[in-house]
Amino acid sequence: MEEQFEEIIEIIEQEEEVKTGEKIRAFFKEMLETILIALVLILVIEGLSDRVKIEGFSMLPSLHQNDRVIVSKLAYRSNEIERGDIVVFDYPNNPEEEYIKRVIGIPGDVISISDGSVVLNGDVLEENYIDEFILGEMEELVVPAGTVFVLGDNRNHSSDSRYWGSLPSEYIIGKAIFIYWPFADLSLIETPDIFAHH
Repeated sequence: MEEQFEEIIEIIEQEEEVKTGEKIRAFFKEMLETILIALVLILVIEGLSDRVKIEGFSMLPSLHQNDRVIVSKLAYRSNEIERGDIVVFDYPNNPEEEYIKRVIGIPGDVISISDGSVVLNGDVLEENYIDEFILGEMEELVVPAGTVFVLGDNRNHSSDSRYWGSLPSEYIIGKAIFIYWPFADLSLIETPDIFAHH
């Protein structure tokens, strides 16, 4: 009787060991699947978007030093670049550097700067997102095909199309769409209404 009892105990222990082994295998399998799914998602997100840390003050007051933004790499696959979009691009004079600026003109637009304002296709832009009177003048120019004209919102402290010319579209990495840090500034980056009628 005692032998039978010991055999039953042994069988139960063996079954418990098998169950424990199966649980451990199931746990590791599930963990591996989770890690693989996370890696795939990270790769997809990285392929479709970029995260950029703002360095410098050329986009004040819209974007601040150390703000972090999500940039859509797909924005211009199916849509045209629009006036007012904020874009991240490789600086044409040194493609190792990334710049962020606002698109003011698209191909064919006529742009000038006078009396502290940007004139776009004959209309003075009422830019409520800039803080300062624009110093300096710029003679009228036509934005060439395949390029866009970009300016920093902090006009008096920005290296932009006024100094190095219109930006070839192929240098554009994507469109800034979302501020995700600091958390207090969490918000979508919207195109100002003033560009709707140009």
